Amino acid sequence: MANSSHTRTGDYQFALPGGGQVSERALHFLKALIERYIRDGQPVGSRTLARDAGLDLSPATVRNVMSDLEELGLVASPHTSAGRVPTASGYRLFVDSLLTVSPMDEMLMDHMRSGLAQGAESKVLVESASRLLSGVTRLAGVVMVPRHEREVFHQIEFLKLSDARVLAILVTADGEVHNRIVHTEQECSAAHLQQASNYLTEMFSGLDMREVRRRLLDDLKQTHRRMDEIMMRAMEMAQRVVEGAEHEDDFLIAGQTNLMEFEELASMERLKSLFQAFTEKRQILDLLDRCIEAEGVQIFIGQESGFELLDDCSLVTTTYRVEDQILGVLGVIGPTRMDYQRVIPVVDVTAKLLAAALRQY
Repeated sequence: MANSSHTRTGDYQFALPGGGQVSERALHFLKALIERYIRDGQPVGSRTLARDAGLDLSPATVRNVMSDLEELGLVASPHTSAGRVPTASGYRLFVDSLLTVSPMDEMLMDHMRSGLAQGAESKVLVESASRLLSGVTRLAGVVMVPRHEREVFHQIEFLKLSDARVLAILVTADGEVHNRIVHTEQECSAAHLQQASNYLTEMFSGLDMREVRRRLLDDLKQTHRRMDEIMMRAMEMAQRVVEGAEHEDDFLIAGQTNLMEFEELASMERLKSLFQAFTEKRQILDLLDRCIEAEGVQIFIGQESGFELLDDCSLVTTTYRVEDQILGVLGVIGPTRMDYQRVIPVVDVTAKLLAAALRQY
């Protein structure tokens, strides 16, 4: 990570990923601006920035540097203020190149260890981990239920009803049965439905519901043109019944109300949309699923999530694993001005503590 603790004003030029260059001095100011904005949540003016940056420069010189950063899309000027605020691109540069993450202090480590007592059932541990993430960061903590705790696909049957209706029967490995009546555009023969049932059962038996749904979506996207029409409709029916059968507890979330404390998220419309997303879970689960195979801490800033309701939020996640087997993903959701320097080690340590506790379970 770049070292921005100096106070000299060198002419080193840093190349931006999307093109363009920014001077070492401008990076120094960007870091100071973002740290101040994270702290206060208010646009940062030139005088404040000059003081925070520790450089003996006139406000006019600082304003020129800020104009350069604004042209590069790293900061923006709200209409109601003469100060600047970071953009998502500014935060991304800050997180990737300017952020220094310090080790967690021992008192906090002890508090976190005590929050995840070993020997508890896995569901209790997941609940504790989500509350711990929320309590320590003052954001919303999310933890996926371990893979082995999720419902597993065993068998699917399609039974022809009257007209263009089909009864889809899904049986899980623990014997739970999910039924759904599906309306089709055209009638399917009993023989075709049996063939489809056999094919899908062979393909997905033994997989957890999240993986079944992901594969169904991928297959429908990739093979739509060359897939047999009957099989395509069968996969669409299977997708609907799997979605209905998926465990509502695929992930647990705690501390949603913490987000009300941040002015940029506190409008009733924004909160209503966010809480609806937390309740429906589908898109957040898809986002967490994208992190399953990733190494280390993953950070989605604003629109990087691809989920419109999280455009003003950031998501910091990592996987937790036991004996090199990935069991799930955990992390926090908060405003883009979250304290990344503090949040990143909390997420990382919580994953290690949860894994250690699950190892003893």
